[in-house]
Amino acid sequence: MSVTDSPAARLQALFEGHRLTPTQRRIAHSMVRRAADVPFLSSVELAELAGVSQPSVTRFAVALGFDGYPALRRHLREVAPAEPAAETGAHNEYQQAVEAEIENLRHLAEALADPAPVRRAGQVLAASRPLLVLGLRAAAAQAHGFAYFAAKVHPDVRLLGEGGTMVQDRIDAAVRAGASALLCFALPRHPREVVDTLAYAKEAGLTVVTVADSAFAPVAKVSDLLLPAAVGTGLAFDTACAPMLLGRVLLEAMCDDLPQAQSRLEEFDTKAAARGLFVD
Repeated sequence: MSVTDSPAARLQALFEGHRLTPTQRRIAHSMVRRAADVPFLSSVELAELAGVSQPSVTRFAVALGFDGYPALRRHLREVAPAEPAAETGAHNEYQQAVEAEIENLRHLAEALADPAPVRRAGQVLAASRPLLVLGLRAAAAQAHGFAYFAAKVHPDVRLLGEGGTMVQDRIDAAVRAGASALLCFALPRHPREVVDTLAYAKEAGLTVVTVADSAFAPVAKVSDLLLPAAVGTGLAFDTACAPMLLGRVLLEAMCDDLPQAQSRLEEFDTKAAARGLFVD
């Protein structure tokens, strides 16, 4: 099955071109994450899945141009036939969380069947001197990890780990130094200051590339290129295996457009060995 034939891709295509409210984006996000199951869910079940009211689901269907949710569900059964997902009752809650993350990685693999968006993002990031990397609150770890490895191949990586007016000062300084792009990792719950910071970056002339949990995330409207990777929600705190892996894929794409990436890595390995930096 190609990425354009997957249930998730067909749902994404259905939602494109519609101005959705934050509640409706939450419903859309939940539908994409459970694309194989959606044609079999009642409006009440979908409302529970998305954490919204049943009337909100009805209004969502109408916003997409249908008479109501039954008409939307009939349409989904016609254009995206799929079998319900296998029951997970035999698995405990920890196993279910792992299985959900595996499914998120499958969706990511389907999306990467078209590598053009990631390659384009890699080119944009490689060309920026310096390169800004933003990640606040839940997304701080993803941003820090990307910046750590990117600094080994990119000549000037600047991590933005704080919000407020200070981050605006650092954006201004980077633009004066020649920056042309900012990479943002944005995960739920989405801090308002991330949206504000990306808006400021765009006004400053930066191209904003964002790795987010959904194409319908609040940061979508302030991103020039958004790469979605779903998070797991089965535990007390969200899990972010897919966003982390997408960050590494993006790093690989960036390396492809950095001619000196290999020589920089070799230089680091030589110096690390001379310093006895690692014990293995």
